[in-house]
Amino acid sequence: MSYTPDTTRIGFIGLGIMGAPMARNLLKAGYDVTAYNRDSSKTEAFVKEGGKAAGSIAEVAAGVDVVITMVPASPQVEEVVLHEGGVLDHLREGGLVIDMSSITPQTSQEVANAAKEKGISVLDAPVSGGEAGAIEGALSIMVGGEQDTFEAAKPVFEALGKTIVLCGPHGSGQTVKAANQLIVAVNIEAVAEAVVFLEKSGVDLTAALDVLNGGLAGSTVLTRKKAGILAGNYKPGFKIDLHHKDMGIVTDAARAVGAAVPAGALVAQLVAALRQQGDGQLDHSALVRGVKRLSGESGN
Repeated sequence: MSYTPDTTRIGFIGLGIMGAPMARNLLKAGYDVTAYNRDSSKTEAFVKEGGKAAGSIAEVAAGVDVVITMVPASPQVEEVVLHEGGVLDHLREGGLVIDMSSITPQTSQEVANAAKEKGISVLDAPVSGGEAGAIEGALSIMVGGEQDTFEAAKPVFEALGKTIVLCGPHGSGQTVKAANQLIVAVNIEAVAEAVVFLEKSGVDLTAALDVLNGGLAGSTVLTRKKAGILAGNYKPGFKIDLHHKDMGIVTDAARAVGAAVPAGALVAQLVAALRQQGDGQLDHSALVRGVKRLSGESGN
């Protein structure tokens, strides 16, 4: 079995910053995609691009082979997949649920167990790469689940990303995503501190970031976020609110296995503080604003 464009119908739930371009890339790859989103204006836009729209979770799940969910957090996954009237109540036996949200490993395991009772396969497959990676179809996809299910779903993943890795059993994808969010948050905070340090020192910031990004200090974070930081533009590619949620997952999961994450715990507090200051809807690179405030500036 292989979920190829010529044989597979996909239901897509969640047309947000990441979900909308991902669903579009599935269309471009030739898949028959039906989308559901609470904000119907987003499904209307998707229809104009060649997709189909469903008016409910039941409708989106009933007529497809694969359901992909891309929603904010564990409660939303539980609502759309596990609750009465959710995906598991309407997807055919033998179907596949691919949850690409960033949630707790425990929730992924609960979804897999509930689906197994109904003869439905599950993969947890969170992504990294931000809005740009979603638009470009260049996401890194970290997957948890069974090997044969992963192999069958490979064509779907290849329409969405470039680095696609099975990390282990159910929940493993989410554990790796938590580690990803730890690395990204600490990296952004380091960039933010360097930016403020450089600005206060009177250095040409553009030149400094260019040369830093060409050496060992270089990173995908700096490459992706540099232009926005230089322009003071924090239009969200990944919101502070969502990274706050993810840092909670990181610290809880690390505590559960006895792993020390001191830098992660500190940055989790800085992300939480930025959120409380009203910046939750900004891009996570807005950590620069938090460092500026700590340095006696306005944070603009």
